[in-house]
Amino acid sequence: MSEMLYTPKHEIDARIRLFQTGLDQMGLDGALIVHHTNLFYLSGTSQSGHLFVPRSGAPLLMVRKSFDRARRESPLDAILDVKSLKAIPDILKERGFALDAIGLELDVIPYNTWQLYGRVFRETAFTDISDGIKRLRLIKSEYEIGLLQHACAMIDQVFAEVPSMLREHMTEVDLAGQFEAAMRRRGYGGCSKMRAFNQDFFLGTLVSGASGAAATYFDGPVGGCGLTPANNPHGAGWKTIGRNEIVFIDYTCVVNGYTADESRMFVLGDVSPQLRRAHAAALEIQAGLVTMFKPGAICEDVYARAVELAGSMGLQDHFMGMGNDRVRFVGHGVGLELDEFPVFAKGVKMPLAEGMTFALEPKFVFPEGAIGIENTYVIRADGAQVLTHAPEAIIQV
Repeated sequence: MSEMLYTPKHEIDARIRLFQTGLDQMGLDGALIVHHTNLFYLSGTSQSGHLFVPRSGAPLLMVRKSFDRARRESPLDAILDVKSLKAIPDILKERGFALDAIGLELDVIPYNTWQLYGRVFRETAFTDISDGIKRLRLIKSEYEIGLLQHACAMIDQVFAEVPSMLREHMTEVDLAGQFEAAMRRRGYGGCSKMRAFNQDFFLGTLVSGASGAAATYFDGPVGGCGLTPANNPHGAGWKTIGRNEIVFIDYTCVVNGYTADESRMFVLGDVSPQLRRAHAAALEIQAGLVTMFKPGAICEDVYARAVELAGSMGLQDHFMGMGNDRVRFVGHGVGLELDEFPVFAKGVKMPLAEGMTFALEPKFVFPEGAIGIENTYVIRADGAQVLTHAPEAIIQV
């Protein structure tokens, strides 16, 4: 794709209808959407503004900046240039919308902003609709799956170029820069979004040898030293890459908004028997879990089976991290954000359904380095379809 892609009207209309069904079930008059990810999902643009979705009828997009871009990007019929939040209640009332009970994305709206909405909408009772929107986005349409497949194909291509990038004594950040540049040239938008608080995330993780055992704030099995403790202290650092050190590359690739997630392993020379055994174990766990990926399967059962398999191989102390820094999941949803539903973790009783997209990432961490596998999948009626296709073997350079 070399041209800007706009979400088609039929796709937006279908999402609005499903969302309105949820609003009706909650007994809400409508919802005010402001978070850029949800705004894009329901309007086709992430320009600064507010989207009002009534329980029934046509939505209204009120744009602060940039109005011209919003009109070009969004297929919605009603788009207004509205600079002031204070004007919104009167605009909605003039159009006949009821404002007694309104939904807001309270998982991401700061407390002070929520208070401001309360002062502006004085007669309105606000309800959190965060979970409803996340569940709305959970099932991907064929249009969305097509976009995700395209992103997966892009990162597959870049993994194929790693052997030509990798050389002894280069720094992790040098290799990461080349990897990221190759994705950027193919259309990576340059932003991997996460909804969780304080989980600001760069594009991915590239670590070598013992730096793969460096734990971080990030809620993932593998951290990395990063470049500084100041911001995003995670992933590639200043360490040089030596021979016989595992090079662990786990990156997102976000193209047209949709997030592929994939991990592959490389080495200059060879890896230790311990790491080779752990890599074989990760592939075996992946194969065992994929057979469970059918509509109706329960997320926590998948995680329990992963832990059971790791334990049967004697690797439970290294599965998904080490010591107190281990994480308690083995996969997560992907879409417009990196941390969507479903989540394969203890206590998550969500059943899988056709159209769900996610990344499965059985990994192991040792003092000498991190190793494992990660692929992106979509649930079909007869099971899981893998969307990432780079070779899974450890690539020896």
